Amino acid sequence: MAKQKLKFGFIGCGGNSRGHGRSVSGVENVEIIALADPSENALKAFKETVGLDDSIPTYADHVEMLTTEKPDAVVISSPHGLHFDHIMSALDAGCHVHTEKPMVCTVDHAKQVIAKVEETGLHLMIGYQRHLSPTYQYCRKVVQSGELGKVNFVAAHQSQNWYRNQQGKWRQDPFLGGGGQLNDSGSHLIDILLWVLEASPDTVFAMIDNLDIEVDVLTAMSIKFDTGALCNISIVGHAYGGVQEDFSIWMEDGALFLRAGKLYRQGTGGKPEQVDESELPKGGNKDAAFIELIRGERTENPIGVENGLRVIQLTEAAWQSAELGKPVKVDLS
Repeated sequence: MAKQKLKFGFIGCGGNSRGHGRSVSGVENVEIIALADPSENALKAFKETVGLDDSIPTYADHVEMLTTEKPDAVVISSPHGLHFDHIMSALDAGCHVHTEKPMVCTVDHAKQVIAKVEETGLHLMIGYQRHLSPTYQYCRKVVQSGELGKVNFVAAHQSQNWYRNQQGKWRQDPFLGGGGQLNDSGSHLIDILLWVLEASPDTVFAMIDNLDIEVDVLTAMSIKFDTGALCNISIVGHAYGGVQEDFSIWMEDGALFLRAGKLYRQGTGGKPEQVDESELPKGGNKDAAFIELIRGERTENPIGVENGLRVIQLTEAAWQSAELGKPVKVDLS
């Protein structure tokens, strides 16, 4: 039986978007029918990289693209500060939405998006691909099953050369970036922490350094969850090399350690041992998962709007804490 035919539009055609384009174009009976980006160079590079015919319509304005071409779904990979406008326009046009992270940059915007999704009945999925990672799925399963007991403490670290690499680019613009490193790559770490624990952050205390730019570069954050678990998060945007990420979870009867993509498990009294790949759940591709969701081949959205709301709630609380210089309660209302 032939798969449901789907027509895709793209809003934002920069480097990140082209990876989505290759994934989407490789799925059976999915066609990219239009592109929207104010940069002619970005549009041209997208077509060349993804291998699209030059005749595919392109637009400088996303609303014109949505109105004229009427895609079934869109992939949004625009600057963070534009996500809210692009998401709302796409939902109003009757499109399912796959948006890059963060979903939006304020709690108020997140709540408006949630209301619009409920009103339209359309799917919105966020590009937090760690939800589809075998290692993080394994961590979530262990934590949620309670097989190693209650979580006592979590430590998460991420570092990259963000400060230097993004000089003069949109990610360091307060409006377009919607914040700094904490709201950029750091939001992946916030999201996966909240998803693995499925606990509500109660109190946060953050210290933030912008260095000599307008947005945050370095963040040291401590969190207390409603379960009693404590957590330290380090977001280091001033480091050499590519992205490095460590994740540690200490429970009553053992621990899990994610180091350089390898997962280790420790039981009571034993040494940490690497978890064999055969024990890990099956992973997935976020673009393929989005298409499966639209087609009804998935019954549950793996990265829904509630994840986007939780991330910005904690992020806003961290910004507030750093500004006030004291711990603050996380408003989850």
